[in-house]
Amino acid sequence: MGDDGGGSPHPSSSRRLDDNWEELLQELRVAQTGVQILTGFLLTLPFSDAFEDVPPHSRVVYGCVLGCAVVATLLLLTPVALHRALFRRGERPWLVETADAVARAGLVAMALANIGAVWLILDFVFAPAIAWGFSAFLVVGLLVGWVAVPMVRRRAAGDD
Repeated sequence: MGDDGGGSPHPSSSRRLDDNWEELLQELRVAQTGVQILTGFLLTLPFSDAFEDVPPHSRVVYGCVLGCAVVATLLLLTPVALHRALFRRGERPWLVETADAVARAGLVAMALANIGAVWLILDFVFAPAIAWGFSAFLVVGLLVGWVAVPMVRRRAAGDD
């Protein structure tokens, strides 16, 4: 029985699209909240007194992290904007496929922003070696959780 994650073994194509869309929206709600909080935090940093003590190399990283957070925010909001623009126009298949791709890109940008923010904080509070070491640990953990585990699961399930 081929369960597509929509709840029933063989749902209709329309029902499957609706289920996929609803699942994607739930995932986006979680991701949007997290990235919006991070972006808001990053936007306030230059206005704090301690920002004056941030070395130039960290300011460059800060700019990259802020850029990733803003890009992630925009990408994770894009499926909602697309839905509003194409509401009731019979574009659900394209919308689900496109929203999935955009959401994946948004999650990557969000991961980069989060890891970069951790690097910034650890570099400022401790030392570069700790910042790099822990950031590398986070990257490895992310690759295992987001790439290796799903790949192993797909192979075990017989999916390509």
